[in-house]
Amino acid sequence: MTDLHTLELGETGSRVVFLHGLFGQGRNWNTLGKQLADKHRVTLVDLPHHGRSPQPDTFGYLDVTAAVAELLSADDGADDPATVVGHSMGGKVAMLLAITRPELVAKLVVADMSPVVYERVGGFKTYVEAMQGLDLSRITRREEADAGMQEAVPDPTIRGFLLQNLRRDGEGWRWAMNLDVLGRDLDRIGAWPAEELKAYDPYDGPVLWLAGELSNYVADEYAPAMKEWFPRYRKVTIKGAGHWVHSEKPETFLAALRQFLGD
Repeated sequence: MTDLHTLELGETGSRVVFLHGLFGQGRNWNTLGKQLADKHRVTLVDLPHHGRSPQPDTFGYLDVTAAVAELLSADDGADDPATVVGHSMGGKVAMLLAITRPELVAKLVVADMSPVVYERVGGFKTYVEAMQGLDLSRITRREEADAGMQEAVPDPTIRGFLLQNLRRDGEGWRWAMNLDVLGRDLDRIGAWPAEELKAYDPYDGPVLWLAGELSNYVADEYAPAMKEWFPRYRKVTIKGAGHWVHSEKPETFLAALRQFLGD
């Protein structure tokens, strides 16, 4: 799996790579990326199954991680390791990249995600069903799609986030992400490949964990798993933020990230 779609910002300084969450795309990080581009070379990645990147037939974390590793190692990545920032699903990819290819990762930033199995994927299943339930052949304007999802996804922020994936396709519309595969493989997306990681050592580089105060994705019970794989991690809880910490509290998120980068 090659040819991940990326957006590059900035021309000098250390490399910072952003990995989005489920149903996202690289441009979700555009505002933060532009703010960091004054001092860093920023890469915004469309992960496999999302945006303009390839859409395989199945979802597998190690496959997605390998695609990111291939992207980063294409430019002598071992000689130019990056600070890798990952949110949610992208957080798991970032963690797995640090564990399996530590030479590519100078520092790691995990946004509201833990190295554990999440059994509860019901909320995301609701989003999939809402998107699949839209008859795109009858949609003429984006506002109609928004109205059609309002009952199933009442939160306008989440609805707007999902609808960023709705693209014009000639006279009609299409979803830019691999919706059927992502919906079918939600359990895999909630998983953590513990068995496959037995051959690897913990990542010994510096790790910043940014958790949303109102989110349950970085619960106290997950601390042993975090410590096991990332012994040098430091956790910062962002007050008033839920799961989408970087979009809910962007200034706080950016300030913590700049400090970690040594700006």
